[in-house]
Amino acid sequence: MSEGLKLHFEVAPDDIAAAGNASTGTKNTLKKMGFPAAIIRRVAIAMYEGEINMVIHAKGGDVDVEIQPDRIVMTLADRGPGIPDIDLAMQEGWSTATENVREYGFGAGMGLPNMKKNTDEMRIDTQLGVGTTVTMTVYVA
Repeated sequence: MSEGLKLHFEVAPDDIAAAGNASTGTKNTLKKMGFPAAIIRRVAIAMYEGEINMVIHAKGGDVDVEIQPDRIVMTLADRGPGIPDIDLAMQEGWSTATENVREYGFGAGMGLPNMKKNTDEMRIDTQLGVGTTVTMTVYVA
């Protein structure tokens, strides 16, 4: 796997039932490739939290995953409103989720903090009115 494996998933807006398809697909691929369970768990948690954010806060988007022997890089790019205050959004418990979303059990304000906790590197690039791209890396070695 010298050049790595690339996966691509589309995340539909407002489709909570489909949220998790990218994280599940990536998790299954990593299992088949023999990655350690602890690495798979971290990747799956970070990606799922990102997917949920894309569904409930943005207008969907794209998830690209690059799997290398020494790292997994996940890029989640949405077409949402952007994040006005990243520092505030990174605080546990802070959320802009609607009441409708909260009725499904989401919107506790743990998405971005959980993404950061489960990755070794995380970068957020956001532009108001355009969207947000979150790039996360989990190192294997």
